[in-house]
Amino acid sequence: MAASVDIARPSGIDDPIVTVENLRILFPTRDGKDTVKAVDGIDFDVRAGETLGIIGESGSGKTTLGRALVSLIKPTEGRILHRGLDPATLTGAAFRRHRRDYQIVFQDPNAALNPRMTILDSVIEPAEIMKDGDDHTRRDAGLAALARVGLPRDLAERYPHQLSGGQKQRVNIARVLMLRPKVIVCDEVVAALDVSIRGDILNLFADLQREFGLTYVFITHDISVVSHISDRIVVTYLGKLMELGPAEAVVERPLHPYTQALLSAEPVPLPSALRTSRRIVLEGEIPSPVAPPSGCRFRTRCPVAQPRCAAEVPAWREIKPGHRVACHFSTIEGPPQRVPNQQYHAGGE
Repeated sequence: MAASVDIARPSGIDDPIVTVENLRILFPTRDGKDTVKAVDGIDFDVRAGETLGIIGESGSGKTTLGRALVSLIKPTEGRILHRGLDPATLTGAAFRRHRRDYQIVFQDPNAALNPRMTILDSVIEPAEIMKDGDDHTRRDAGLAALARVGLPRDLAERYPHQLSGGQKQRVNIARVLMLRPKVIVCDEVVAALDVSIRGDILNLFADLQREFGLTYVFITHDISVVSHISDRIVVTYLGKLMELGPAEAVVERPLHPYTQALLSAEPVPLPSALRTSRRIVLEGEIPSPVAPPSGCRFRTRCPVAQPRCAAEVPAWREIKPGHRVACHFSTIEGPPQRVPNQQYHAGGE
């Protein structure tokens, strides 16, 4: 009989399982003269049992943040707590035991698999590293994990190049399940897949969450994906948090101009004459994380920026219960609006 994949269920959904405190992650440039401010002073938490969506443009620090949450990258400043424990204080075997509870599924399903290993060997490899069970029990558990993610038994002895992209991503999910995690960071896990496959993978994640009580941090640039699966949404820009709140509130009633612009860019399957809102076009490219703008990071592209935006960093404040925003002028009614005949400017770098 195939062994089951036993995953402990986390406690109540309002209990933070991950806490991020004043997190900064800096990388030196190649010449060593400057630093890339990938993540620059952010605070939030992840509640046990929820799906927290993280969204933003390329270069906003999403992937760096996701890797830091599972201890693949060490904070430069601040800390990340797992159930109140700072994993940076652990070493050796204690750190390896702790890490199994916090896992990640990467964007490229092909690069995540060893082309010289069979599918079953790849799936059971994490259990071998952790010395879980013996060869027989690990094989049974691996076959059970493959079955749970919807892959037939005859694929177990094949190699990655013999599988489709969607099948390979299911293999990577099965590998993670072998370690019985509590938190899974999903880094653009459907971005490399055909549209026809994405729904199946997202439904699989939802089924696994209900069955095993998993907590997800779902990183993506696709608003339609994050709004569909998330309980709460975090909006990032150039290493900073712009907005955080319940998914429905962020999507239907955004409080930050950047969130509003992202939402306006989502394709709508209607003729232009029938659309009720207009696209907000952001001017220019996202600035360099080596030398980010002063004050509000978004001000150089914000359509409603004012002089205060360049002079003062906006506070990370709660405008509605559970709904935070980093904008000087956002109110409970929504983001600031352009005032007719009033001069706004984005300012320089």
